[in-house]
Amino acid sequence: MKHLFLNRHAKSDWGDSQMNDFDRPLNKRGMHDAPMMGKRLAERDHEIDLIISSPAKRAITTAKLMAQELGYAVDDIQEEPKIYEAHVRELLIIVNGLDNGYNSVIMYGHNPGFTDLADYLTGAGILNLPTCGICKITFDFDDWAEVSAHTGKMEYMDFPKREVVK
Repeated sequence: MKHLFLNRHAKSDWGDSQMNDFDRPLNKRGMHDAPMMGKRLAERDHEIDLIISSPAKRAITTAKLMAQELGYAVDDIQEEPKIYEAHVRELLIIVNGLDNGYNSVIMYGHNPGFTDLADYLTGAGILNLPTCGICKITFDFDDWAEVSAHTGKMEYMDFPKREVVK
């Protein structure tokens, strides 16, 4: 059984209109929400084997803040440039290429790709994965290469302004 957590980055700062999108940092709310969501995930007793993140500042910062709450070594976070601005096809290639030694993987990235991927994998009618939202998807097989349309079951979606949606 494989578990994929899709985690959208926390709220970012739009205060500097001249700043490159890739370099946007988290805003005050994002800096609060990321550790809080990390604690929520840790309370669910999820063992995370791998954290992989977009290298965009807002995504990697979210990943690092949450990793600290999960007891996951920040230095072990893998950055994957292909996650930034990726659509379903590119994200699916990343998931299908994961090492089968990892059973529980959390990916940090962006919309619309993460919402679209969650819906593609589960068929759950997901319209929006909010900022700092986590969607847990479970697959009833042991090979990441088998992940494709409607092969996953959405276990839950959680986000800062809501406790748990089942």
